Amino acid sequence: MKLRVEFTTEPFDLDEPPRHAVVAREVVQAAELDAVDVGPFGNTAEGTASAVLAAVDELLRKSIDAGATRVSLQVNVVGEGEE
Repeated sequence: MKLRVEFTTEPFDLDEPPRHAVVAREVVQAAELDAVDVGPFGNTAEGTASAVLAAVDELLRKSIDAGATRVSLQVNVVGEGEE
């Protein structure tokens, strides 16, 4: 099964990316995912269910440790694939 996760971290800072946002992006960029798209107001990553779920666990833990007060995410099933 393949999954797509879309996420944002808060609080926002319009002057420069806050540490928690940078950490969350670093987590998904380092994960073994098929596709990662980072943007100023939201991020998307796709991969196998096990890879996406592992990345979500790590990004939640690390971004909260880095100062996030809220992490919003949505996970969608986008197709079948090998685990």
